Amino acid sequence: MLYVDDFDGLQRTRYEFSSDKGQKLTGYMYRYGKNQRGIVVIAHGFGGGGHNSYMDCANYFAHHGYYVFAYDATGNDESEGEGVGGIPQGVIDLDYAISYVEESEDFADLPIVLFGHSWGGYSVCSVLTYRPEVKAVITCSGFNSSAGLFEAEGKKQAGNGIYIMMPFVKLHEFMKYGGYASNTAIQGFSSTQAAVMVVHSADDDVVPMEYGYDIYYDKYQKDPRFCFLRFEDKGHNHVYDERGYIEAFNAGFDKWLETLDYDYKDAENKEQFAKDKADYINSNLERDKWCHMLNLELFEDFVSFYDKHLR
Repeated sequence: MLYVDDFDGLQRTRYEFSSDKGQKLTGYMYRYGKNQRGIVVIAHGFGGGGHNSYMDCANYFAHHGYYVFAYDATGNDESEGEGVGGIPQGVIDLDYAISYVEESEDFADLPIVLFGHSWGGYSVCSVLTYRPEVKAVITCSGFNSSAGLFEAEGKKQAGNGIYIMMPFVKLHEFMKYGGYASNTAIQGFSSTQAAVMVVHSADDDVVPMEYGYDIYYDKYQKDPRFCFLRFEDKGHNHVYDERGYIEAFNAGFDKWLETLDYDYKDAENKEQFAKDKADYINSNLERDKWCHMLNLELFEDFVSFYDKHLR
């Protein structure tokens, strides 16, 4: 968990708004003072407790002149819903979040830019189909379509057998989500003049580049609206972080595992391991380093990208 107190001077205000089925979603506006020049709406990744994992991103953008609106999608953290339901729900919730921001007096008349990672990276691109007014988008480790991600994950489990299932997957999503189910990032790009920055790492084993970055690059590499940042060894979850501290912490954790006098993988030891693991983290995690792992040079580029396209 990240806490607002981890970031000196960061202020936030809690909001609630409704999504497509009336479920209440919780969002927060992050800021440093007033006179902001735009609003960054953050769409979080799948799992990990909603927007909380991206509070360091919100802090950076807020510290550099932007209001930030970050929310928990359906079924995540402080928002209502028994579960996410499906990948297209991310586009729906983001669409409703943008409507709320545009209609709220607290955000009135400020231009909107989007930032998303993984599931959120897909959502911020696909939602452009409905939100051509968005000025700029940064997508990190995202994918082009819901079906594409399902295919990528399915190939790990079923190999080429996944292709037999794909027509049924697409039909199920269409019946559940209607037009949102067929939305793609490419469709979003063609519906807007928003500037787009695409960030991905070649060693991403959650969202392979062929399901996102490569598709966009093939089509838009010569389009001045687009900026492409390709890394080789940043993985998925920490594509925009400096990984030194977390790698060192994980190495220490692995050594600690070797000292345990029981099999932590055994179901009978599940509760004991959970307690011991929590004790280890609480005793060894350096919060200041944990909360400030962002690649500051990269985030400086992010802010410059937004600034350029709000002029």
